[in-house]
Amino acid sequence: MMLLTLLCSILLNTTTPQETKVDTLPSKSSHIGAQVSVLPGKAISVDRYQKTWMKKHYNMAIDARLNYRSLPKDSDHFAEDYHYPTLSVGMRYHFNHGVTMHKDKADWPGIIETDFDSQMGNIVSVYGAFSRPLLRKNRWEIDYTIIAGTGYSHRKYDKQSQIYNEMIGARWLIFFGLETSLSYQFSKDFAMQAGLTFYHHSNGAINRPNKGCNVVAPQIGVSYRPYQEETTVENISRHPFKPFIYWNVSPGIGLRTLFEEWQITQYSLPQDDPDHHTDQFKTYITYSLQADMMYRYARRWASGIGIDLFYGDYYKRAQELNERYDHTEKLSPWSLGICVKHEVFYHRLSLAMSAGYYLHRKMGELARQQEKSYYERIGINYVIPGLGGIKIGAHVKAHLTKADLTELVISVPIVKDRRLLSSNW
Repeated sequence: MMLLTLLCSILLNTTTPQETKVDTLPSKSSHIGAQVSVLPGKAISVDRYQKTWMKKHYNMAIDARLNYRSLPKDSDHFAEDYHYPTLSVGMRYHFNHGVTMHKDKADWPGIIETDFDSQMGNIVSVYGAFSRPLLRKNRWEIDYTIIAGTGYSHRKYDKQSQIYNEMIGARWLIFFGLETSLSYQFSKDFAMQAGLTFYHHSNGAINRPNKGCNVVAPQIGVSYRPYQEETTVENISRHPFKPFIYWNVSPGIGLRTLFEEWQITQYSLPQDDPDHHTDQFKTYITYSLQADMMYRYARRWASGIGIDLFYGDYYKRAQELNERYDHTEKLSPWSLGICVKHEVFYHRLSLAMSAGYYLHRKMGELARQQEKSYYERIGINYVIPGLGGIKIGAHVKAHLTKADLTELVISVPIVKDRRLLSSNW
């Protein structure tokens, strides 16, 4: 998660692309395009633990998306600032039966080894995407794409046929991806592209197991771009932006399961216990409050610092689990952190990212074995029309890519002149 946050921040702050300098063209193009592609990929192991039971890695995906691009005639200030990005809705089908898992007795003494492998199930994902050009010149284009959506898995962990599948523990999943590609416009309306993709499926710690599936894949495809010629024209924004400072107060409510309970059911319970290798885990409610000071220094971007307060009603259960292992430390439901924040805007949508450090956290020795002293957050927000800039968002909090919780956040901006907010939607 930290890596994804840093990559998003770097990509979204990339400077203006180079473009072909030609005279302005009359607007005759369509806003709508399409793209189809194939992605022969490889699921990667993120640590030594996963490497011991992940046996085969290769998968295949097919992707289709419908694209929309603003044109110079639209006088869209955001589109001008991003030099006419592409917004997409798409569907991707992942053929994952080539990804297999198995625990051998040699690596896992004491387990009852089965005579079969667990196969990862196929996943269908639907998503939204934002593609921004880094360079457009003559027939060539280099761009990057950020993808966010949801997925449905045909298989998940269970203690019969999927006992080794610690990657996917729920049917419904969070889907996130990053792409970079090079394309060549071989005719007025059509282009071929090739690139590299990273994507991730997991359940955001709402169920266990939640190792998640991370895939790296080359991507090859063809796209229909009737708008390409018009948006290759140099078009420098003539709409100035007035920077301003504002405050954000953001309460949140989330869900999570306990990794400690997963460990106990996997490795500490006797095999005749009904909860041994169970796939049913209690979901706990979490609460948070963020208070941020942000500087909106460009129409697209704002950065700042903040204080994060967390409350977890699961601390009593965590206390019981720690005492089971003779850890008698008194736990606290409260955690406090300080963080740096960055938010990227496109009309009413925004991508929020932050990296924080705990000033206070006492969730026990078992939690410390899995968590870090720092944390990350990433999420998507939407400004609700008619409510003065109030945003609703879905966020994931993590410790070095390991999801801690998934939450719903309401963000209330406080600014002296609210017209500064409304003029930038």
